[in-house]
Amino acid sequence: MPKAKPNPEQLIEQLEAMTVLELNDLVKQLQDRWEVQPMALAAPVGGVLGAPTATEAEAEEQSIFDVILSGFASDKKIQVIKAVREVTNLGLKDAKDLVEGAPKSVKEGATKEEAQGMKEKLEAAGGTVELK
Repeated sequence: MPKAKPNPEQLIEQLEAMTVLELNDLVKQLQDRWEVQPMALAAPVGGVLGAPTATEAEAEEQSIFDVILSGFASDKKIQVIKAVREVTNLGLKDAKDLVEGAPKSVKEGATKEEAQGMKEKLEAAGGTVELK
C-alpha cells in the first residue's frame, strides 16, 4: 500500500513547532540521506549578532561571476562582436547572434579576474556589461 503524501500545510506547521536545534538536526539528516552538501550561503551564528569581521567579509565576497552583455552602442556593434569573439572564442555567427540577442550571458562561472577582464574589453568596445 503506497504511503500518503503529507499535506504541505501540516508539514509547515510541524516545522514551525520545532526548535532551532531540532531543525538543524533535521537538515543534517536530510543531507546524509540525500547525500548533498550545504552551500555556504548562511552567515555564521556569530556574524548574525554583530557586525561582520574582516575575515567574514572576505569569505562572503563573491568569487564566481556571470558576465552578461546587457546592451551596446548601435554604432559600435561590429567592435562589440569582435570583442565577444576575443573573450569567448566563438565564431562570427555565434558572436553576432549573442550581441544581437542582448541581454545575453557571455560567460557563466567566470573567476573575478576573468570577469573583470571580459567586462573591460567589452565596455572598451562599446558594450554594456553586468557582472552577477
